[in-house]
Amino acid sequence: MVSFDAAQPGTPEETWAADTRLTDRSPLPLDGIDQLLVVAAHPDDETLGAGGLIVECARRGYPVTVVIVTDGAAAPEAGDTAACRAAELRNALAVLAPAARLHQLGIPDGRTREERDRVRERLAPVIGETPTTTLVAAPWRGDGHRDHRVVGEVVAALTDERMLIEYPIWMWHWATPSSPDVPWDSMCSLAIDLTAKSAAIDNYRSQTAGDSPMLRADTLDHFRRDREYFIVNHKPVERDALPARYFDNAYSRRADPWGFENRWYEQRKRDVTVASLPDRRYHRALEIGCSIGVLTDALADRSDELLAIDVSQAAVDQARERLGMRAQVERVDVVESFPTGRFDLIVLSEVGYYFSPVGLARVLDAIEAGLTPGGTLIACHWRHPVADYPLSGDEVHETIRSRGLPLLVSHREADFVLEVFSTDNRSVARREGLVE
Repeated sequence: MVSFDAAQPGTPEETWAADTRLTDRSPLPLDGIDQLLVVAAHPDDETLGAGGLIVECARRGYPVTVVIVTDGAAAPEAGDTAACRAAELRNALAVLAPAARLHQLGIPDGRTREERDRVRERLAPVIGETPTTTLVAAPWRGDGHRDHRVVGEVVAALTDERMLIEYPIWMWHWATPSSPDVPWDSMCSLAIDLTAKSAAIDNYRSQTAGDSPMLRADTLDHFRRDREYFIVNHKPVERDALPARYFDNAYSRRADPWGFENRWYEQRKRDVTVASLPDRRYHRALEIGCSIGVLTDALADRSDELLAIDVSQAAVDQARERLGMRAQVERVDVVESFPTGRFDLIVLSEVGYYFSPVGLARVLDAIEAGLTPGGTLIACHWRHPVADYPLSGDEVHETIRSRGLPLLVSHREADFVLEVFSTDNRSVARREGLVE
């Protein structure tokens, strides 16, 4: 599980420095831009992740704007935390770029997922007023930390033609150079003025000083390098979700348009899906995109209560006839109206690629909020390209994995990928008490 406690040891800087890929990254291109906009989730992220970039752009005479989304008040230092962090932020920017414009959006720390729409509303005019020649730097969406991911996703959806780069912060702590999540192929580097950046970091005394600092000296070693690293060309193209009429048209042509009832491929994949569930039984389960209810029928055998939903009324009608009283089947557009309550099992099978990237992010936000402690999310998707679909199956699973939920099962074939996530990261044998 990804650790977000910088007070605990992570990967030492020596481990990163020993990898030659850190020294042979292509230089970050700064030609063709004439402004810099840095968006940070918390006060100090802008300095840790992009302080050297801010200094470099200010010295080139580019106007610099810095946006801090949250107030940083969830940090445990004593006193008026938000006011303390705001003062430290202003002092740090006075070192990095004294003429920089500063916007503090004041979203509560740790609440970006719940306040996503408000984050977007407040960021949109700030980004929208910049020319397309602006370089936008935002938190890396794969960083694992919820606030970083949400802010990165919102910024990516708003940047349009502007060049977007993303800075990792927590990656240096929880990953290693050999981790498959490290995006080496799209990473560039920038030589920086380390003296100025270090002086700016030192202004965040609430995070770096005291007997138990939030940012330990060995954690700060990752940010006291003479280079900064950015992920470039990582912005997804926003594609529209498939509308409900797409599925209604499919069911009007054939009652079972995907061959759930007849194809051995579907039966086998369904068996693998059900066999991958880590618990024998679930109290309250949710199936998103139930179609005509064939998988729903198998899930009902493992659930005390099962809510199955689909966007197509034609599919819902068939599923209700199939399931009878064994499950509650409803027509729901899950992007617009996620079911209320908590679930200890949520199934996302062959539906995630129908959403737009923003829609998928919204659904995953709701899934995380809707899982009970120790609850299970199982996702399964076709891997071959389909021209109509906004996303690929692999893109859906990359997005889910970026959330940092513990991964219990990863099953990959040429045709489909199936993964099981749970905040209870014990194996089935440990859950059964067979091993300690």
